Parts: sequence; structure tokens; C-alpha cells
Amino acid sequence: MFTRGLPNVTTLASQLNLSPRYLSDLLKQETGKTAIELIHIYLINEAKNRLRSDDQRVSEIAYELGFEDLSYFSRLFKKETGVTPNQFKKHLLN
Repeated sequence: MFTRGLPNVTTLASQLNLSPRYLSDLLKQETGKTAIELIHIYLINEAKNRLRSDDQRVSEIAYELGFEDLSYFSRLFKKETGVTPNQFKKHLLN
């Protein structure tokens, strides 16, 4: 999906021909969330979908989504869901 690193506001704004500030302000006004919060929500939802359907390891999913630091992925996942990726996957198997 993402070829190098995590998606960021600057890259997304550039693809939309908007300034990063304008994109962030627009998204905040429309959704109540910042652009980076929405990026994180998307990434964690994608990770959850892959954890549900794939036989991949958590580390493989994290790297495919652009996370170079597995511990950062785990912290963000836990912050958004309340459980670690491994706990999420283990719960699905039970």
C-alpha cells in the first residue's frame, strides 16, 4: 500500500494539491479530528482488518503499513484500541 514509511499530512496534501495546513483545517472542521488522527485511525483499522483475515505476523502487517518501528505500531494500536496487536489477534483466535 504505502511504499516508504508512514503516510503523512504533507504527502497527502500534496497529492490533493492543497497545503498541509488547509487540509488539516478542513478535516478538523468537517470531522472534529486532525489529519494525523485520521491517518492513524485509517492505519489501525487497516491493521485490524489484516489481523482478522491474514495469517501474517503482526510485524509483517506493521511493516507493510509503513511502520519502521514495531514498538511504535504497538503503542499506537493499543492507544486506539485498548489492546496490543498480539492481544487483538489472540482474542480473535479464541
